[in-house]
Amino acid sequence: MSDPGCWSGGWDDGVVQGRADPQREILDVESVAGHLLPAGGVFAFLAGHRRELFPDELFADLFPSGRGRPSIPADVVASVIVLQTLHGLSDAEAVEAVTFDLRWKAACGLAVTAPGFHPTVLTYWRRRLARSQRPNRIFDAVKSVVAETGVLAGKARRALDSTVLDDAVATQDTVTQLISAIRRVARDVPGAVAVIAEHCSGHDYRDPGKPVIAWDDPDARARLVDALVSDAHRLLGHLPDAELDAKAAEAVALLALVAGQDVEPAGGSDGADGRWRIARRVAPERVISTVDPETRHAHKTRHRRQDGYKAHVKVEPDTGLITGCALTPAAGPEHSDAAVGIELLADEPDPIEVLADSAYGTGELLAAAAAGGHTAIIKPWPLRPPMPEGLTIDDFTVDEAAATVTCPNGLTARITRTRKAIFGARCRDCPLRARCTSSTRGRTLALHPHDALQRAHRVRAQDPEFRAVYREHRPMVERSISWLVAGGNRRLRFVGTRRNDLWLHHRVAALNLRRLLTLGLTRSGGTWLVTPA
Repeated sequence: MSDPGCWSGGWDDGVVQGRADPQREILDVESVAGHLLPAGGVFAFLAGHRRELFPDELFADLFPSGRGRPSIPADVVASVIVLQTLHGLSDAEAVEAVTFDLRWKAACGLAVTAPGFHPTVLTYWRRRLARSQRPNRIFDAVKSVVAETGVLAGKARRALDSTVLDDAVATQDTVTQLISAIRRVARDVPGAVAVIAEHCSGHDYRDPGKPVIAWDDPDARARLVDALVSDAHRLLGHLPDAELDAKAAEAVALLALVAGQDVEPAGGSDGADGRWRIARRVAPERVISTVDPETRHAHKTRHRRQDGYKAHVKVEPDTGLITGCALTPAAGPEHSDAAVGIELLADEPDPIEVLADSAYGTGELLAAAAAGGHTAIIKPWPLRPPMPEGLTIDDFTVDEAAATVTCPNGLTARITRTRKAIFGARCRDCPLRARCTSSTRGRTLALHPHDALQRAHRVRAQDPEFRAVYREHRPMVERSISWLVAGGNRRLRFVGTRRNDLWLHHRVAALNLRRLLTLGLTRSGGTWLVTPA
């Protein structure tokens, strides 16, 4: 094994990959006390098989230099990352465990007397992984074990679900965001400090705190917001006309976004006179923190709001193994359950049954499932009649070939270029009007591009067999979600989508490894097997 003395610090770009010494060290914990590790547990498994799971060549591309000081062996760091995410520890806590917990030393192949390493080693490993071409290689290594065992052979169901994970930062109000964004421009953009000194007078931006005003006075708050927004606009307008690097450009873009998302022209202003007030609405996909600009307000239910990200998972319901995952901001159409669900299904080579709740029942996902040869066991989107006990879109007959829609009273309307069917004045004397529309303009239907597919799916969802399969298998995904967030792991530790997505894949890899061991994972003759007890 590499010299433990080199573990006391981080690394630089000249570091080379360290390699594990196949010879045991004196006082190696696994050889001295390995028999005390519970059989079938993650500690015992890593003690015996970490090098087969995480071979040196799996991480060789992270160390392109052939010169420099050796790093910590890859199998050791990968094992620490797995244990860290499994137990929900910070970098400092994980290093402390490696230093003083004999189970961790045994799992990593260390001697009793081996020192720990600096917590920044884990930071740099994650950074190199995140920037590499294969950031999720630890997840993929465990996924390969799953495939080799054949534990999923013949299991042709996958359940989709998501859960909101709390972000690692405090949600900021408008005043705090404006001050923070201006201060960030001052730090990151050349020449910005001079512009702020000359043109920005709403606050002393050397002070990160809020100004001292009468916060219970609405007029005082309004004047402060107006002054800060005006400062932001003046700063953006007077910055030197020069090409910005990525960091500076990001700071400028964030300030422009923050300066516009929460404000509107003051009463009696058209915006041209530079008078502003807090807007009477919430901007879609509002930035809620300048520390982590990618975190968002999330509404998992109508009455429950969280701030953070969404973890999306694809689960084999019988075993509970998570076969795919992704982390996204918690808001935005491109990050919706259905949109991400389409991406998670894209790597399924064979037809499967897709189980999911109504959040996944979009026409786009149903079309993607059909194109992949999959069977959608997905709760349909609920139809909302225009009034209680009213007529829904399913009470109308759609003829796509003729491009017409016929209402329950036998009236027919053409489907327009924008896929609307407008009945208009013909509804005036209709005997079904009271159940159909309260609009003076009559009933108008907006047809989805995949309307026929959605209609057929709603009919199929009434089948007792469909309902039985859904009730039996779909709830099992909740078990995997509960494992994912257990032990305080609903709250994230990192800032930004990329870092938290890397954490999610590491967390899932650790959970899948633990689950495989519960199912009877063993290694025999160089092959991974599952042999149930």
